[in-house]
Amino acid sequence: MFSDSTYVLVIDDDSRLADAVSTYLSRAGYAVETALDGTSGIKQFHARRPDIVILDVMMPGIDGWEVCRRLRETSRTPIIMLTAKSDEADRVIGLRMGADDYVGKPFSLKELEARIEAVLRRANMPPPSGDSVVYDDGHLRLVSGSMRAELDGEPLNLTATERRLLFAMADNAGCVLSPDQILRMVWGPEYDGQTDYVKLYVWRVRQKLEPDPARPTYIKTERGLGYRFNDVGLRS
Repeated sequence: MFSDSTYVLVIDDDSRLADAVSTYLSRAGYAVETALDGTSGIKQFHARRPDIVILDVMMPGIDGWEVCRRLRETSRTPIIMLTAKSDEADRVIGLRMGADDYVGKPFSLKELEARIEAVLRRANMPPPSGDSVVYDDGHLRLVSGSMRAELDGEPLNLTATERRLLFAMADNAGCVLSPDQILRMVWGPEYDGQTDYVKLYVWRVRQKLEPDPARPTYIKTERGLGYRFNDVGLRS
């Protein structure tokens, strides 16, 4: 469990739900504030800089997708989106816009707390000690320890989960990894069987990494098997 120094911002126009989430998480030891619309949520985010945002999709005015997009322009703060349980399109759009996770409505508060803990754990996981070059082909350079990713000498703007995915793939360069294997390495046991995360995050990393994401040169798709990271880079 994270301490009360961990600040959660809940953005949801359903005041009863927002109050229930706030009360439950406060009792669990979090510092919680709520915003009942997207505009005030964005203002509170920039004023207080929370550690994690719980964001509803369907809100009047600025909806959750637009809020997520705006927050991602300036921040890597973890975002969990609340979506209609049966609406897969909402989940796909949210993850593609930069959300770190989603929880389908209706949900249990215990489930939400578990997802918050999992997302914060990934975001705050310390990197391995000691720098070493994992991959370097003169274009892409990956350095473990500092978990540094550079493209043509410039830092790659990756979220914590995107970075963990890229390094997990590079650490196994040349090997075909199934979606289940990647899921266990990057997301952990709480996400068993939810391989749609892998597909969407591979898509996200390709958008930032590949010269032509439709014809990837780094993260290859092995149809029916999974994904393989190109192993031509020099490693040490």
